[in-house]
Amino acid sequence: MDLHLNGKVALVIAASKGLGKATAWQFAREGARVAISARSELINQAAAEITSQTGQEVLAMRADVTQPADIERVIDTTVEKFGGLDILVTNAGGPPAGTFDDTDITTWEAAVNLTLLSTVRLIKYALPHLRQSTAPAILTITSNSTKQPVKNLVLSNSIRLAVIGLTKTLSQELGKEQIRVNSILPGWTYTERVEELINARIAKSGETKEAEITSINTAIPLGRMGKPEEFANVAVFLCSPAASFVNGVMLQVDGGLNAGTF
Repeated sequence: MDLHLNGKVALVIAASKGLGKATAWQFAREGARVAISARSELINQAAAEITSQTGQEVLAMRADVTQPADIERVIDTTVEKFGGLDILVTNAGGPPAGTFDDTDITTWEAAVNLTLLSTVRLIKYALPHLRQSTAPAILTITSNSTKQPVKNLVLSNSIRLAVIGLTKTLSQELGKEQIRVNSILPGWTYTERVEELINARIAKSGETKEAEITSINTAIPLGRMGKPEEFANVAVFLCSPAASFVNGVMLQVDGGLNAGTF
């Protein structure tokens, strides 16, 4: 299937590893011009790997999405480099694990800035450029925890719901301008972030790593965690002109973990 992404400009945030990196790689594989950002210096290595594997030039920028000036710089640099912006994928490293009693107010405020306000700011700065595109799309990466809370993740369970509310609202407000806004709700996908969450669970439960992984896999109807490239395939399709009538969707990519009907 031709996703009609050749020459489109896609900006993927938090793409030095994990889901973001896999998504950027898939965009490049489909012929898109790709810009990526992350706080870590690993972003340059990620860009080099994607370019080597796909032959597509990738623009890499170090930036902290909790800093408005960094967000503005990333958007401006992308537009200056490629002449416009067609696709924005918002993403950020997840807030720390913990229960309500574990988490102080300062940590809550930092998590709101990281998870919600980074998305708000990215979209605010990107919108003038997306409005100039012939096939604009916004994708927010959230979590399956917005459908089914995950133990020991009170911050993610709470704040990512606000991103879903924003996504759904924007799909209504921007739809009249033909700007599609969707979200993917990934379940357990084996990334560095999931390694961190598993280690946090071990610290609380005292179980072995193997036991925690088995517990997660057993809960998933497909019997295993997802792979980053499986997530990326769906993300890139949703952002592509091939999905031109898909708007306001909160799509679970979780192997069937959430058994709810809505």
